[in-house]
Amino acid sequence: MPQPLIQLSDIHLTLGTGAARTDILRGISLEVAEGETVAVLGASGSGKSSLMAVIAGLERATSGTARVLGEDVGALSEDALARLRGRSIGVVLQAFHLLPTMTALQNVMVPMELSGAERPLERARAELDAVGLGAREGHYPTQLSGGEQQRVAIARATAPGPRLLLADEPTGNLDAATGAKIIDLLFDRVAAAGAGLLVITHDPAVAERAGRVIRIADGRLAA
Repeated sequence: MPQPLIQLSDIHLTLGTGAARTDILRGISLEVAEGETVAVLGASGSGKSSLMAVIAGLERATSGTARVLGEDVGALSEDALARLRGRSIGVVLQAFHLLPTMTALQNVMVPMELSGAERPLERARAELDAVGLGAREGHYPTQLSGGEQQRVAIARATAPGPRLLLADEPTGNLDAATGAKIIDLLFDRVAAAGAGLLVITHDPAVAERAGRVIRIADGRLAA
């Protein structure tokens, strides 16, 4: 049997100490298979984004085991985590996080250069073409609309050919019409890459696009 892309076992995440101690995640167990699309649906503050942070290795679980692409992310060094993300995990966030002093092409290309990917310029141009922004590769983020900036962010995430894409509220800063187009694009590019997708959302319309929907409430899987 192929190994799951994501394998979480009894994940707990607690922040703060004493009176300020807060249990964010409370015993999450979850598997995501190769090529599967999964939506994690829940209200603000339910623990969705913290769950993605643990999966991406941006937050270390207090207890439990998080294996991603066969690696125990809780046991990896920061450098090893960065290499894993650069090589095999694409991340798309609500706030785009494009570098303002770099063009669209540079924003897509530079992470591949840093991770040692082959043909970064060629791949960046091809991915910008695929998201409909080939003609705007020389534009800076301030010269692009919100929807265009998110297209660049998707291109940046998918250009390296990741096995897993993580998206956290990818339409949160967009109007409904633009957001619908971005979700279409996101699922199209994930399918083209043959990657698995875990998308964090509070929007049932976004969740409906996934092959499986998981609901989270108060740090626990509700359904």
